[in-house]
Amino acid sequence: MNNEFIEKWKSQVKKGTLSFIVLNAISKKELYGYELIETIKRTTAIEIAEGTLYPLMNRLKKEGLASSKWVEQESGIPRKYYLLTKEGRENLELMKAYWYELEKSIKKLTNNGI
Repeated sequence: MNNEFIEKWKSQVKKGTLSFIVLNAISKKELYGYELIETIKRTTAIEIAEGTLYPLMNRLKKEGLASSKWVEQESGIPRKYYLLTKEGRENLELMKAYWYELEKSIKKLTNNGI
């Protein structure tokens, strides 16, 4: 078994689905960075570092799919919360439709063979 191949493949799958995962997470409720990282880790078992998350969030904001706002805390520093925009919600629905179709195709392929 080629473990190096598998690890590279897992990394590519993760990179390819991270935007989808993040958009899904913030579609449920507004989340701040650490909370978003923990939500992803808890629900998907994917470890995501701050150095990966924040550039991704900036890209999603630049694309108009997410926005952010600073919220003052009663104690401590303000937190930057991320939320889905209207365009983000529309794109997420298209992404979900594609994901479900892809999932169905993969299940068919892996269950029945070619």
